[in-house]
Amino acid sequence: MIQDMTVGSPTKLILKFAVPLLIGNIFQQLFQISDIIIVGRLIGIDALAAVGASAPIYFVVILITLGFTGGLTVVTAQRFGAKDYEGVRRSVTHSLFAAFALSILLTALLMMFMHPLLKLMNVPDNIMNDAYNFMMLLSSGLIMIVAYNLLSGFIRALGDSKTPLYFLIFSSLLNILLNLWLIYSFKLGVIGSATGTVISMTISAVLCLIYMIKKYPLLRIRKADWRIDYCFMMQHLNIAIPMALQFSILSLGLMFVQSVCNSFGANTIAAFTSALRIEQLATQPMVALGIAMATYSAQNIGAGMIGRIRTGVRNSSLISLSFAVFIALLVRFVGEEIVGIFIENPSPEIINTAREYLNISTLFYLFLGQIFIFRNTLQGMGDSVIPLIAGIMELLMRSFAAVFLAGHFGYLGICYAGPIAWIGASTVVFIGYIITIYKLSRKQSKLTNQWKRSHKKNTYLLEGTPAE
Repeated sequence: MIQDMTVGSPTKLILKFAVPLLIGNIFQQLFQISDIIIVGRLIGIDALAAVGASAPIYFVVILITLGFTGGLTVVTAQRFGAKDYEGVRRSVTHSLFAAFALSILLTALLMMFMHPLLKLMNVPDNIMNDAYNFMMLLSSGLIMIVAYNLLSGFIRALGDSKTPLYFLIFSSLLNILLNLWLIYSFKLGVIGSATGTVISMTISAVLCLIYMIKKYPLLRIRKADWRIDYCFMMQHLNIAIPMALQFSILSLGLMFVQSVCNSFGANTIAAFTSALRIEQLATQPMVALGIAMATYSAQNIGAGMIGRIRTGVRNSSLISLSFAVFIALLVRFVGEEIVGIFIENPSPEIINTAREYLNISTLFYLFLGQIFIFRNTLQGMGDSVIPLIAGIMELLMRSFAAVFLAGHFGYLGICYAGPIAWIGASTVVFIGYIITIYKLSRKQSKLTNQWKRSHKKNTYLLEGTPAE
């Protein structure tokens, strides 16, 4: 259902929008985690290490496409907030052209440079073949993964976060069934895992397109909407490209840390992979709240309602802090037991390695939650420069931890890479938000005062006319 987020209680609207996102994000994580669980338990440690060691390359690409498509649909949400429905349709067509070009480019680059990238990641020779096959199959289906993210982004831009949830649940369950079938029955190994992912995402993208055309008249494209306006395309790219760069910088930092972790051997890779999956699943409430703020702020900036944005950010920030404390306590108590879900009969070494990471990272979830709130709000308002600067800060700090701290303290240094990066990035986006919202408020106040003076002058002239 389409939801106008420029009217009504900000907190209720944000939470109402965030809950389906949370459920969807959990299923999306299950979508990814199911691969890890099935591979780890049905194939073995080396196969799990192959998937985990190569996964950062895939995450780099996925995060680039998520940032790019997210930036494109920011314009869609802004046009919807401004009640410019022709602009909404034209935003859809321009976004489709841009996303298609990006997916073709990334697929070609991955196909050409996959083996050198895996070598750069220090993937051990004994798992290199599995890692290569896994990544090449995922790369072949990238265009459909991009298509699903873009189509669901259009729907969320109109304030509907429930419909993408239904398709995500379907694709997650289908992915699990296909993986079990292809790995257990056909003995395809990691190839079966990648094939199941591509098939499930393709089916979900097609169903999402059909549903969108039938149920959302606002998104039914007309012939005139396909005409490219290069100024309008640049408006999309001016947000999408910096967001893609920001996401790529974040993922490059993760890839850099993973490459250092890969040098510690298969057991450490498996433990680190399991711990990261637990963290990604646990932090989804904060992620969902941040995504909700992107759509909320985009619609309200389109409507010129700066005060509503400020109220939404304040309330969401407090909610995020509460989530961070609760999630941190939960992970510290049950995280160790969850490792056994990923690996059958994990050794004490693997459990202790995963627990060490979780015990450290949970202390800093407060900072991570605030990154999601302020970064997404800035992006929703069309400011992609400050989040990009924050991403560069995060990359530098992760790299510092991976090179310096890991060099001096080993695996312990890797455990502090994320928290150090979160502190730096949260500081940048918080200060950036304060400056941006202050400038927008002053600009709005100035325009309001000008209108009042003009209105007062016109009223005076009209009232004085009869007397003259």
